[in-house]
Amino acid sequence: MPTWILNTEFKFDAAHFIEGYNGKCGRMHGHTYKVHIKAKSHKLNPSQYLDSPDMVCDFKELKWAASDSKKGGLDHSVLNDELPVATTAERIAEYIHKETKRRIPDGISLVVTVWETETSWVEYTDDDV
Repeated sequence: MPTWILNTEFKFDAAHFIEGYNGKCGRMHGHTYKVHIKAKSHKLNPSQYLDSPDMVCDFKELKWAASDSKKGGLDHSVLNDELPVATTAERIAEYIHKETKRRIPDGISLVVTVWETETSWVEYTDDDV
């Protein structure tokens, strides 16, 4: 079966605090988050920008979170104001995954990796790996 796997990375800057955390992460602070998204599909699709079925999905659809928060992304936001969940790295990865799935064609599996620091990251998927 043919398979295409798109990979993209981007960064965004944001502030947050983890409510109820007993330590310094409970105070407002910021990160430059690095995000890697892997999108896997067994078919090609059209997109908002291309009518013919020649791409898994548009890279722009995968990179929405890198946009300024005033344009619907997460860059230069206070994540506590943007996300309906706790702002742990685990929940941020889950949120980006769910929002990205909403924006792309059905049948594409995603793995979202979020680095909070150079040495600490989390992966999220809703598929069995």
